[in-house]
Amino acid sequence: MTISERTYDRIRLRQWLSGTARADGVHRRDLLRLLAIVGTASAAATTGPGAATAYSANADDPAPGIVKPLPDEQFMVHGTNAETRWSALRGTVYHTPTRLFFVRNHTATPRIDTDDWHLTVWGNGLTGGPVDFGLDDLKALPATTRCAVLECAGNGRAFFTTQQGQQVTGTAWQLGAVGSARWRGVRLAEVLYRAGLAPHAVDVQPRGLDQEVIGSDGTNLGRVRRPLPLAKALDDVLLAYEMNGEPLPPDHGHPVRVLVPAWVGIASIKWVGDIEVSAEPLYSPWNTDLYRLFGPDYPPEGSAPLTRQTIKSAFELPWPATLACGVPHRLTGRSWSGNGGITRVEISTDGGATWHPARLYDAPREHGWARWSAEWTPPAPGSAELLARASDTSGAIQPERTVFNEQGYLFGAVVRHPVTIT
Repeated sequence: MTISERTYDRIRLRQWLSGTARADGVHRRDLLRLLAIVGTASAAATTGPGAATAYSANADDPAPGIVKPLPDEQFMVHGTNAETRWSALRGTVYHTPTRLFFVRNHTATPRIDTDDWHLTVWGNGLTGGPVDFGLDDLKALPATTRCAVLECAGNGRAFFTTQQGQQVTGTAWQLGAVGSARWRGVRLAEVLYRAGLAPHAVDVQPRGLDQEVIGSDGTNLGRVRRPLPLAKALDDVLLAYEMNGEPLPPDHGHPVRVLVPAWVGIASIKWVGDIEVSAEPLYSPWNTDLYRLFGPDYPPEGSAPLTRQTIKSAFELPWPATLACGVPHRLTGRSWSGNGGITRVEISTDGGATWHPARLYDAPREHGWARWSAEWTPPAPGSAELLARASDTSGAIQPERTVFNEQGYLFGAVVRHPVTIT
């Protein structure tokens, strides 16, 4: 990007105040919270293609709206979401097997007939009218493969409460709302250019085909959508139709999803049905009241919309784990960061009193993670805490604590993994 994300956001706010930005589906109170100032906004709603049927689950389904099997030894279920158990990843290859990949749904997985699906690109940021692309049209364009970690913005949220004693809202993910995959599709830039991208375009907003989201107060927020700055949209964003060498499964965006490497998962819209290209900055509920940082250490209007993920590490162990005393154990895990490749991982087996370097199995890789291992022989029975902290190519190192925010986003502190030694 040619300007910083915060600078870009300030420009958007000024444009909204002057009446040259749109805030479709956003409560006025949410924008007032952001701006701490009274203003007016114009709103225009456009419906997208509706070639989707909601998945219907039975009343006994522990994860209503998720299609794939969720064995208890592989997943923790959080309502409409499913978190990967890190113990299930031990011994797997670099990329997360698709069957083990976490699921983040705002409503339910839709069942979409590929033959009926099409992508509509539209808006006043194009030189002409709407343009439709079928799946075959996308596959006829030059294909690009990207290996990238995908992570929910709330991954690690539970540790604000259990480790830092702070109450936050949202799904209580531990560290399993993350996965790495090999994604194949067409660059979003390729599609935008073919649709007639105009020189005055500034924002690009993909929208999903899942059900409309109803807020806690009963307000209909519409379908999930979140704008991207044009500079990002033209950079490394992919319209992916394959995952790990196979067509996207229903829970992961079939037939086509957006992939925004290194950014929080909400930017990677699943089941994309239309993309608005706008000559004005756009707002949605997912970059105003949601997916910003609010709290005593942030401005009253909140932070800029979340983009890049933070740095994290996880052990491939059950939670909590039980290990035998006096027996050598090979501790394994993975570390990742939205700001660069992982350069170093250190392990503590005594709750953080001392640290020792882990062995890395992967070179620093942008948008990727690094696997590592360390040997440990527990010296005595009792309770212990295992810690892992990573460093990345940007110079970031995992801290002891993460600055509090009300919705529990971007937890990046070192996690204390409980172990019982027997």
